[in-house]
Order: sequence, then C-alpha cells, then structure tokens
Amino acid sequence: MTGPVVAGRIVAARPVELLRYERTISQPPAWNRRLTVMHETSIPVFLLSEAVGLDDSERDRYGRERTFAQRSGAGGDRFACEVRGRGVRLVPRRYVSLKEVAARAGVSFQTASKVLNGGEVRVAAETAERIESAARELGYSPNTVARSLVQRTTYTIGLVAGSFADPALAELLIGAESAAREQGHAVLVSNLGGSGEGNVDVVRTLVERRVDGIVAAAPQLEEDTEVAELLRRYVPCVSLHHVPGGGVPLVGSNHRDVGRMATAHLAAAGRRHIGTVTGPYRRRVVRSRLRGYEDALRDGGLEASEDLVAESDWSPAGGAAAIRLLLEREPRLDAVFVQSDLMAVGVLAGLSAAGRTVPTEVAVVSCDDLAFAAYLNPPLTTVRLPLAETGARAVELLLQLTRGEEVDPAPVILPAELVVRASCGLG
Repeated sequence: MTGPVVAGRIVAARPVELLRYERTISQPPAWNRRLTVMHETSIPVFLLSEAVGLDDSERDRYGRERTFAQRSGAGGDRFACEVRGRGVRLVPRRYVSLKEVAARAGVSFQTASKVLNGGEVRVAAETAERIESAARELGYSPNTVARSLVQRTTYTIGLVAGSFADPALAELLIGAESAAREQGHAVLVSNLGGSGEGNVDVVRTLVERRVDGIVAAAPQLEEDTEVAELLRRYVPCVSLHHVPGGGVPLVGSNHRDVGRMATAHLAAAGRRHIGTVTGPYRRRVVRSRLRGYEDALRDGGLEASEDLVAESDWSPAGGAAAIRLLLEREPRLDAVFVQSDLMAVGVLAGLSAAGRTVPTEVAVVSCDDLAFAAYLNPPLTTVRLPLAETGARAVELLLQLTRGEEVDPAPVILPAELVVRASCGLG
C-alpha cells in the first residue's frame, strides 16, 4: 500500500485492527496535501488539518488514540503511527511477546516457545497450527537476544574490514556473508580507519557484542600486537592476513606465486624491460608479490632494478602517477605487472596519455580479476584471486572453531589463476 512521502521516504500507515480505516488512510493525495512535519523531543510529529480524513463521528467511534503499524521500505516496523485527536505521530514500536502469542493461541508459554523456537515438539498438529496462526496475526518475531541467553550463542559473527571503498574486499564480504547465512548466522561488519587509530576499540566492540567469532579481513592489523592479543584471548578468530604472534588460522592465496605467475607470463611473451606498480610496501602481501616478480625476472634471465619498481596506494590515480614515474626512469619500458586491477585502470590511462599503445608498446598484467577487468580497453589480463571463496572458506573455518572442532593449524591456501586477455598481447 502506498503511503505519504515524508522527506523522500515512504511512510505507509496500515491499521492493525480496524481495517475500515484503510479506505481513508490509503489515499496519499489527502495525506500529502495536509502533511506538516514538526519535531517534539526528537520524535517526528505529523499534524493534519483533519485526522487522516476521518469525520468526527468516525473518530469518536474508533477512539482518539488508536495505534497503527507503520511500514517503510527502509526501516521496517520500527514505529507505530498513533492517532491523537486531530494529529498523527510516530512512536517507538512495541514488539509482540511470546506470552501474547501463547495467550492468543490459548496455550502455555512453554508450548508456544517449543513450537516457534524449533525445539523438540510434541503437540498436536492442530495446536501447532493455532500457535503459528496467532504468531502471524500478531506479527511475532523471535527474540534472538533471549534465545542466545539460553543457547549461549548469538548466531552472529563479526567481520573486521579494511576499507569499504575496496571492491576486492566487497567480494570477500559477499562470500563471507553468504556462507554465514547458509549456516544460520548473521554478520556484523566493522570498518577500520586508514590511520590505525581505534583498531582496538573496533575489535573490543565486537567482543562486547558477544559475537561467536571474528573474521579479520583488514591488512591494517598485520602489525597490531594489541589487537592480535584480543583476537587470541577472547574469541575464536580466522584472519586473511598475518597476525603478529600467530595463533590465528589463516586463509588466503600464495601471493609470491601471484607475482611470479604474472611476471613470468610477460617474460615468456618476449618482454625485456618489465616494471611493476606495487601497493604500499608496508603490506606483507605487497612484499610477497614483489618477491615473486623478482623471482620471475631471475628465472627469465632478466635483471631486477629499483628503477623498475614504483610504489602506489591501490587507487587509479596512484596507478597513473606510478606509470608516469616508471616511464621517466626507463623509457624502454615494454611491460608492467600491476598489483591490483584498480591501479591498472590508472596505469592504462597513464600509458594512453603518454602516447604508449597497449599491448603493442607496453603489455599490462594485473591482479584480482574484478568484474570490470574484462570491459577495460583493452580487456585486462589479470591473475584471478578467489576472493569470494576466500571469504566463504574463512567463515566455514571460523564456525568449526566455534563448535569446538579441531582445525589444521597450517594456512589454507586457495589457488590463483592467470586470466589471459588482450592487454598482454596474447589474449
């Protein structure tokens, strides 16, 4: 049912009990013409020249203080819409209790709890149907907080993320959330800042929320000993990055192999002056890929040079700046391994601005294989990392730990693969 638009949001009112109200409330033009928004102790108040279009006899008949369920696409049933005389206001919604459901169904609290909370039930089918019907009529939703006190699990896992602006992280999160949902768990995500300040508070908040475990997907934590101690001491944890002092299972890929694979492909194509654009050197994954790059150069009989290495910041702008620097240092540059697809976007733009054609003059191989890689000009050759699979595997391993199962202490290494497209000249 369409309701009035308030500050760009649909606020549709639907009566809980008196469906006769629907014929007047369900007419948005009447609402929109008369609606004025005011504030009273931070609660929005909706004043109407006539209370939702009801005449005095109807208003007196059905009462001047009648509560309606408020429905909105964004907020759900968080508020009730209350008619008071000639006005309407939003008030905090009161959740239906299990006792109310039991009373409506004419059964004991314990019987209603067994039926609705999925325990071992020994009640007649007719009784169970009556309880479920009462729950639907009243709009009952199970109280997971109360359930967690009994079962000693919140069915919630925490995920500490690096930066929501990173599309590679987004794929990891999708895989993690999907795996958690399949196992009946919700995911509570916390985002770290780039400065490193407040990392302890972020993790401590998740612990205080009594999450069953934590997946750490933030490279900022690689050298944070205080956070590492929290993760080891208070809650089961799985990490996608190095944890100082160890003691936390790891899931990921062999990033030295990633760097070696990409660079070896360029060397095998006959490229002799191969540069690389890296992420920040302080990240272990960056240093691992750089070692793989150097391995492949040596294996191909090529000399590694500091002039062929440019540090960047994972961004397209950083990639463009890095390729300009490499071209200044080594005009003969004929290939480049870029450590992320996002930076490769800037590298391609920088090469185009410098008048260098890809792949004829400079071949490009990247890393990640994000969704847009195949649609760049030219389509990007890249090392595909199993990002969603990594997130899912981390959650699976974490849930094993929360169940008290033993897990192999060795890191879980998921394979990467080279996806050849036109940017390397061999696609």
